[in-house]
Amino acid sequence: MATMDFPRSLPRFPFTAARPRDAAPWHLPLLVNAAVMTTLVLVSTIGMLVDDRELLGESVWLKPAKFGLAFAVYGLTLAWILRLPHRGRRVTWWLGTIIAVTGIADVGFIALQAARGTFSHFNTATDPVNRIGQQVFASGVPGLFLATLVLALIISWQKLADRPTRIALKAGLWLAVTGMMLGYLMGFTGPQLVRQSDGTVVGLMAGHTVKPDAAADAARDGLGAMPITHWSTTGGDLRVPHFVGLHGIQVLLVLAVVLTALAPRHRWLRAESTRAALLGVAVIGYFGLLTLVLWQALRGQPLTAPDAGTLAAAAAVALFVGGGVTAVYRRARVTAPR
Repeated sequence: MATMDFPRSLPRFPFTAARPRDAAPWHLPLLVNAAVMTTLVLVSTIGMLVDDRELLGESVWLKPAKFGLAFAVYGLTLAWILRLPHRGRRVTWWLGTIIAVTGIADVGFIALQAARGTFSHFNTATDPVNRIGQQVFASGVPGLFLATLVLALIISWQKLADRPTRIALKAGLWLAVTGMMLGYLMGFTGPQLVRQSDGTVVGLMAGHTVKPDAAADAARDGLGAMPITHWSTTGGDLRVPHFVGLHGIQVLLVLAVVLTALAPRHRWLRAESTRAALLGVAVIGYFGLLTLVLWQALRGQPLTAPDAGTLAAAAAVALFVGGGVTAVYRRARVTAPR
């Protein structure tokens, strides 16, 4: 019976896929970005404990904490990707730097507005600090989007690691681009009047909640919220597809790592083609999930109150993923070496 040299049959773990002599140095601006964001999370956590001010029923410090955590994770993910051997390193270094700098500027304004007890996004107040901050957003957010888009275009044509990891990181980058693009939909939800932490009324040119039957200028955000995330329970919340898209890259990369870790104990997972096929099923299923939560939000339907159409669509996505995994498993069981 033929024997198999198992250590050589499997690639290295995705996060060590780049050989030391080929790997680029860690991207310092993105590491600084992650460190600054981590510090902001700690400061915001303390703020939530000692500062009782609220905006829309949540601590003024919850938003900077969430943004800080999201940017810290995203910055570390991009820093790892840019270490992998690839062409166009000088261009991708500058793209990573743009993302790091604009991220600090944008989230810094969010933290500043939290300290002031007012809103960062869509705020129409005419005070100088808010007016300058809105200009920062107007330039910074498109900068983040365009830099990520160009980075995704450059990476998509290259072989950076083993096949499952390549599928995860390339699809993940496009999910991030999609998630950022979906964020622009919030600008079309219509104006609303809300209260700052001191009780004064301020106008927002838009929000994140979709309520087709809401009166003009009536408050939509913050009227009902899920725990922790504070996503709306009274209307469709566009932050849900925004979140799902942005963090798809972490979900898919973790899946690639898990499959590689399980391969030594499960013979059917040892072939790279099998793990790549499973990642392909996961990518399609994840895009299906993103489409589903976007469709739900645009119809003004809370994530917590799906109707029959949403449940049917969710079942279809689940059946596709389950059927795809089953098909890959059956094929791998037949072809796996013994």
